[in-house]
Amino acid sequence: MSECLFCKIIAGEIPSNKVYEDDRCLAFYDIDPQAPTHFLVIPKEHIPSVAGVDASNAAVVAHIFTVIAQQAQRLGLDSYRVVSNIGEQAGQSVPHLHFHVLAGRDMTWPPG
Repeated sequence: MSECLFCKIIAGEIPSNKVYEDDRCLAFYDIDPQAPTHFLVIPKEHIPSVAGVDASNAAVVAHIFTVIAQQAQRLGLDSYRVVSNIGEQAGQSVPHLHFHVLAGRDMTWPPG
């Protein structure tokens, strides 16, 4: 998707501070962090949100969660939150599936 911010980051058109990259996903630090550690993990395939996950692309989501666990361990995070917003009212500002990984502060519940 030529106008998608995250697709442009994947293509290297917009720089990012990478945490991790492989052939299926990219992880990079959030430019507006909401916690001392805050990075995003996105599939390289354009999927609009969790609502767009189906049998044809579910494997990449499983892979992303493996990457999240590996990177959290590599960064020494023993406690963290993983968030995905679906839709504008829920706070999704980029229509490309992404997971926020936040750590380094107390997280309130309920969120929001």
